[in-house]
Amino acid sequence: MADTFDLIVIGSGPGGYVCAIRAAQLGLKTAIVEKRATHGGTCLNVGCIPSKALLHASELYEEAGHGFARMGIKVSPELDLGRMLAFKDEAIKGNVDGVAFLLKKNKITAFHGAGRILAAGRVEVTAEDGSRQTLEAHSIVIATGSDVARLPGIEFDETRIISSTGGLSLAEVPERLLVVGAGVIGLELGSVWRRLGAHVTVVEYLDRILPGMDSEIAKSLEKIFIRQGLTFRLGTKVSAIGRTGKGLSVTLEPAQGGAQDKIETDVVLVAIGRVPFTDGLGLDELGVVRDNRKRIAVNGQFETNVTGIYAIGDVIAGPMLAHKAEDEGIAVAEILAGQAGQVNHDVIPNVIYTTPEVASVGKTEEELKAAEVAYTVGKFPFIANGRAKANRTTDGFVKVLADAETDRILGVHIIGANASELIAEAAVIMEFSGSAEDLARTCHAHPTLSEAVKEAAMAVGKRAIHM
Repeated sequence: MADTFDLIVIGSGPGGYVCAIRAAQLGLKTAIVEKRATHGGTCLNVGCIPSKALLHASELYEEAGHGFARMGIKVSPELDLGRMLAFKDEAIKGNVDGVAFLLKKNKITAFHGAGRILAAGRVEVTAEDGSRQTLEAHSIVIATGSDVARLPGIEFDETRIISSTGGLSLAEVPERLLVVGAGVIGLELGSVWRRLGAHVTVVEYLDRILPGMDSEIAKSLEKIFIRQGLTFRLGTKVSAIGRTGKGLSVTLEPAQGGAQDKIETDVVLVAIGRVPFTDGLGLDELGVVRDNRKRIAVNGQFETNVTGIYAIGDVIAGPMLAHKAEDEGIAVAEILAGQAGQVNHDVIPNVIYTTPEVASVGKTEEELKAAEVAYTVGKFPFIANGRAKANRTTDGFVKVLADAETDRILGVHIIGANASELIAEAAVIMEFSGSAEDLARTCHAHPTLSEAVKEAAMAVGKRAIHM
């Protein structure tokens, strides 16, 4: 006889495990199905958490080698890559063990194996040894996340031609690293290996880095990266990768066509984005509608066209961000429990954890211009911020975009130290439809980097104090 639940969640990444926990809190008998041996999905196992551990460690390594002396600290750092990778693995273990504890604490039944939906209310779980069992539930939530996007005809060996997964575990620092894709993942991992000693070249099909981000922010970050030692080949595509002894020969050509040239490298990291992981779930057999990018179509309640089957996170439209999936997981759990769960998709922060960091929430200037929305701009540079000058973190600025008529904040964009933390106050005030005036009149502690956010809001009304 099949095990019966109120809810089965397929996938235990940030969206899935958060959904399961919230459902259990609300009294639903909940099961979670995970194909990996550990919970946490891509984010905790081979994504957000390990990459941030390496970013942090490599930043400290570079600071020790190049920044400490200016503060009167004399050291000569020596890289122990094996220990650094172990540090990364410890971060993974601490987090995935934490998720397992939370599932157990909330009395959620966990099944390890590949989940496949046989019908509305029925899920088959195939374990690694091939054994199968069937689960039944009133509702099913698909939270299977995403997979790396691939270049046609190029296979990963995760040693020399690597995905983001291989980029977290290189056995040695390559002398030359070519990164395909100037998006978030490519820039984060490229910056890690550049700090550890690799010569990094970034190839991007478009004529700019960070497509979708505010263009002024992207241009500023590109200049900073070049100063740090990264090389960019923009408006360029990779047409072939060949092996030459111990190295690789990469054939490049202009994105719009033209003469080819070749570049020699030791490792190629393909980081051209991610795609929804929706194959193998039995969706076509059930008639679940997907779009041409294999994203599952859902209504405002996160329900698919098949009653009782829901989807959240990377498998549906919207930014592929862990915190977006988490909020959707909470919302759908509350909906299933009879509450009014909802997500404001207009106020979802986006962060790039490079040095300096980049963070944004709301609309870009390009989006406002395209929508013909009249707006005002307030900007404040970190070089005019007391704490940034004391900390030697003066790169970057804060930009606040406000409605020209109502002064309501429409977007905030930050490039600078701790941008990932600073963006939170912008998200809060936007969630409450606050104005630039509201933010400008909120007292901020001194000396802090957050004062730059206040000053940018003041600059909307042309009354910034420190510039």
